[in-house]
Amino acid sequence: MAEGARELVRYENVDGVGVITIDNPPVNALSPGVPEGIVAAVERGNADPAIRAMVMIGAGRTFIAGADIRQFGTNRPPPIEGRRPHQILDRSEKPVVAAIHGYALGGGFELALASNYRVALASAKVGLPEVLIGILPGSGGTQRLPRLVGPKAAMEIIVSGRHVSAEEAHRLGIIDELVPEGADLRAAAIAFARRIADHRPLPRLRERDDKLAEAKADPGMFEAMRRSIARRARGQKAPYHCIQSVENACALPFDEGVRRERELFDELENSDEARALRYAFFAEREVARLPDIPRDIPLRPIKNAAIVGAGTMGGGIAMSFAEFGFPVRLLEVSQEALDRGLARIRANYETRVRRGSLSEAEMNRRLALIQPVTSYADIKDCDVVIEAVFERIPVKEEVFKKLDEVMKPGALLYTNTSGIDIDIMANATRRPQDVAGTHFFAPANVMKLFEVVKGTKSAPDTLATAMDLGRKIGKISAMAGNGDGFVANRSRTPFGTEMNIMIEEGALPEQIDKIMVDFGYPIGPFATADLSGLDIGYDSRQRRAAQDPNYRKMPIADMVVEMGRLGQKTGAGWFKYEPGDRTPHPDPELARLIKQKALELGIPQREFSDDEILRRLLFASVNEACRILDEGKAYRSSDIDVMWLNGFNFPRYRGGLMYWADTIGGLAEVYRQIQAWHQQYGARWAPSPYLRRLAETGTSFRDAKPSRPM
Repeated sequence: MAEGARELVRYENVDGVGVITIDNPPVNALSPGVPEGIVAAVERGNADPAIRAMVMIGAGRTFIAGADIRQFGTNRPPPIEGRRPHQILDRSEKPVVAAIHGYALGGGFELALASNYRVALASAKVGLPEVLIGILPGSGGTQRLPRLVGPKAAMEIIVSGRHVSAEEAHRLGIIDELVPEGADLRAAAIAFARRIADHRPLPRLRERDDKLAEAKADPGMFEAMRRSIARRARGQKAPYHCIQSVENACALPFDEGVRRERELFDELENSDEARALRYAFFAEREVARLPDIPRDIPLRPIKNAAIVGAGTMGGGIAMSFAEFGFPVRLLEVSQEALDRGLARIRANYETRVRRGSLSEAEMNRRLALIQPVTSYADIKDCDVVIEAVFERIPVKEEVFKKLDEVMKPGALLYTNTSGIDIDIMANATRRPQDVAGTHFFAPANVMKLFEVVKGTKSAPDTLATAMDLGRKIGKISAMAGNGDGFVANRSRTPFGTEMNIMIEEGALPEQIDKIMVDFGYPIGPFATADLSGLDIGYDSRQRRAAQDPNYRKMPIADMVVEMGRLGQKTGAGWFKYEPGDRTPHPDPELARLIKQKALELGIPQREFSDDEILRRLLFASVNEACRILDEGKAYRSSDIDVMWLNGFNFPRYRGGLMYWADTIGGLAEVYRQIQAWHQQYGARWAPSPYLRRLAETGTSFRDAKPSRPM
């Protein structure tokens, strides 16, 4: 065994059982040296007459969390045919037991499938998430899993990329034996290996085909699966290649299916889609790095939380905490408002129970963690409190004055404001160092982005604890500098401006929405506005207009709200809605009123190409993002991409707003078009100096650095 392999993969004879331990921290990824080490260890066990069976286990906190994604898309040497670990496992003359704890994902799960048996701790998870980075399982996963659980269940697991709990995996037949939590997995796996050591013939998934009969009984299942993913997989290849590969498993001999799987993998690996998804994967890890805060800074302990405000956002935030086991107190000074908020939370949970995505027992567990209270005194001992009241400065100032009076020393005081200066709330207290922004995105219990906003006096541990808190409640935390709209909403505001202006100039809501859905958004911007409620944007526009005399008003958008069309909640907004139906329908009457209003305002009407609509919406935001980077309000352009992916549902397979801008002909093309629109439309399109510098030097966003730190 090579020197490097000995360090990454250890082999030990434990009374006739060869124990193969993968030790490549932190997650035992299949980096160079690990596959070779596994091959050598399995061959050593087969060659040793004293060994009756083998156990493959991961050191540390997990089995094998998959391939080393950094290796994809590089000029790495191709695997030696016949010497890949799953091929060696296929040929093993002695049984191999995969002992799974933590995660067995991607290539790690494929190795477990190539083993003869699988045992797992009850807390373990398995899965084939390759589709989430634009590829498919390339080591037999699409061929073995259908033979184990049937093609229908295999397709669902592979195409969704989801993690499967050990309990579900045991029920499906993936796991042969569950080991109770807290038990010694290594000892249990060795005992299991001894029990089955002499069983022959060895069970090998490559030799099974009984579960594949499901496809003969239901040959339309593959086309049905393609139809079912058509909306969410629009513009992507990987999900369809995954379906094709499972279909191949049912139609081709095993080795031919594996060969074709590899061809499909190779086709995807360097596709634009896969490159963008890999970029997004790493950007979401880079966003946690804070250049100006030490990584080892002590965090403040958070064992319980309080939310002030039981409205839609406050309730969603409370649900986010309860989902991850945090006791949370939900404060409303009005019992009526509190009852409404609790009823909304319960209704959300009950909907999920009806759909089968949540058990009734889990619903009750979460509800029990949410404690309703009506007095500030009831939250005084909480470690953290998040304010989630109306976006009105006087209301928020009053809340923070009360929190300053009652909260224990050292408690963290966070605000969920979507754009109000954090210092306003901080200065209402005598402890501004304990105040920061924690901006959730609607719906708060669903959307992943958690924007941590740095006030002028926010202490480093206040910010670092907020970033950690977001991760602990299942969010992706991203740091933003202070200022109107912070980073996410500020960079998105020009998008909203341009979509409203184009409506004034002759475009229709349904046209703009179709273009953005075709681009990859799950829902168009006007339908999204109707879903959120048009009064939210209206209030924001009025606040900005009051603060900035140069603010460009939106007379048609305001007209729609002033007509009482607030979106889905009133049955009409930019679209009209039938009772009980959330489907947006174009409204000819609104189109007539818009045209009439534009005539009154003297705005000429014209037709728009799809390309102009797409570029005006996105280039406006790219330009504003450049201003944010130039001002040092964001650390990296990739942080802005993370915010758009997880806060605004930017299509993930396009990488993010800034990544996309890099890929459409270079930043010189973006700058040229923005310059042209500056000439045509005036000051709102003035190019950012930062964008100009990058365009002139031929630098991409990925290679650039902001001009100054946050």
